[in-house]
Amino acid sequence: MKWQKTIPVALCVCIVFSGCAILHDEMNHTSEFLSPVVIGDIQEGIEAHIEEQSRLGSGYFRFSFEGEELRLRLVRVHTEYLATLEPGVHFACVDLACPDGNVYDVDFFLSGDPGKMVVTETTVHKINGKPLYAWKQRSDKTWHRVDVDGAAPELLGVISGRDEFEFIYQTFLPKIDDSASLWLPLPTTDAFQTITVRAIETPAKYEILHEPEHGNRVLFIKLGPEHSGQTVTMQFQVQRLEKGVYDAESFDGDKYLQPESFVPEEGMFRELANSIVAGKTGELVRARALYDYVIDNFRYARFGSGWGQGDAVYACNARSGNCSDFHALFIALCRAVGIPARFAIGAAIPSERNEGGIDGYHCWAEFYTEGKWWPVDISEANKCSSLSSYFFGHHPANRIEFSRGRDLKPDPPPASGPINFLAYPVLEIGGKPAYAKVVFAFSRNSADKR
Repeated sequence: MKWQKTIPVALCVCIVFSGCAILHDEMNHTSEFLSPVVIGDIQEGIEAHIEEQSRLGSGYFRFSFEGEELRLRLVRVHTEYLATLEPGVHFACVDLACPDGNVYDVDFFLSGDPGKMVVTETTVHKINGKPLYAWKQRSDKTWHRVDVDGAAPELLGVISGRDEFEFIYQTFLPKIDDSASLWLPLPTTDAFQTITVRAIETPAKYEILHEPEHGNRVLFIKLGPEHSGQTVTMQFQVQRLEKGVYDAESFDGDKYLQPESFVPEEGMFRELANSIVAGKTGELVRARALYDYVIDNFRYARFGSGWGQGDAVYACNARSGNCSDFHALFIALCRAVGIPARFAIGAAIPSERNEGGIDGYHCWAEFYTEGKWWPVDISEANKCSSLSSYFFGHHPANRIEFSRGRDLKPDPPPASGPINFLAYPVLEIGGKPAYAKVVFAFSRNSADKR
């Protein structure tokens, strides 16, 4: 599109997450979020387009791609990427799924005013999370598409060395009609990240709990009906180092071989893992074989039911899922052949833009051998094969870790039992689980602008 090649940076800000680019009018830009009215108008426009085309397509959004007609159904609109590019020109990023389970991330460009938007261009950006192109900024500050093959790591979501940014975690409370409790992750400083708490704004008094098994901190708040519709905001300054293979200062091998609720000790894992590592000697070689097996045999898909719980049994049977499912399976396979492994969760910070919203949590794993922890990120390696070697032994600098471990037991604990993993808010109203919307946003420090 012409505007993509010629629009000057003075008139717009480019937002890119894992190769997904958005431009929006600087007049509508803040360091936090776009206007909900603008977002709502664009979302309404793209959903109306998909609904109408699906009606005309006998229940499917039909789209020609590489000589084949795809039959797609709406999964979700990425509200964090909706944007007004310039007056009357808009962008939407949408997940659509085929009956066979393949998920297509599709970029839509629209024109027109609210209620009268027309789609002008439709492009498949990703298939099952794997990008077909990336975006790169020219010297004149305009942006253009580039092939993924041969693209620099920073165009594919990787910042090496160090990164520094402000991170905002906002929780929007629903209607509360009884006594309620809220548990939130409170990131901690370690050898790879330095966390400075800039602000914690809550509608009620909070306390900081210490979860002893994995060393996590948890923000705990007691709430009541008077807190309905209010917001909890946490703001952190984060300095993060790229993580490579590192020494384990103290280590309890048995601890990281024990089963968990969603990573049970099952014969299916022993049988599969033993078949994968048969004939291979050395834990490092065997771990790499397990890593490659998950990459080669599983599909990244946030669609349907069952995914997103970090359920190793589900992942093994469905051969698909999101980052939590990929890493749950890898951990289960490692433990099945005696390789200690552990889980952590946080958020990946976009490498190609310097502020804006973030598309939910991200998680990763580590395995132990010969006195060292080896970081791995299998779902990201699955998306970009050119980075598969990097993600076996590295986590990039552009991320924040919220918590480690599974089956977390803070005191006081939720009535529903141990916390599966702690990234999103855990809210209980009247002792029963309830939903609280969460939004992540970031702003990279001016000295680290890219």
